[in-house]
Amino acid sequence: MARRGPIPLAAVDRLMRKAGAKRVSESARKKMAEVAEELLKRIGERAAEIAKHAKRKTIKDVDIKAAVREILGESFLI
Repeated sequence: MARRGPIPLAAVDRLMRKAGAKRVSESARKKMAEVAEELLKRIGERAAEIAKHAKRKTIKDVDIKAAVREILGESFLI
């Protein structure tokens, strides 16, 4: 399996199979990797803003949790 970007397509395939998929097309792996990369980028950007607001340079787990809740909603618990 090819590696397209920061997220290896093989890892995407494993996660999708773990979620219940029997087979995953290459185009589906690529699209899921693209979506995951964009979501992770947005969460990272918002977490950095939260840390900066708290006068920190280091992003902490609480910043990630706050960013995820903000972006994905309260129902997405981590």
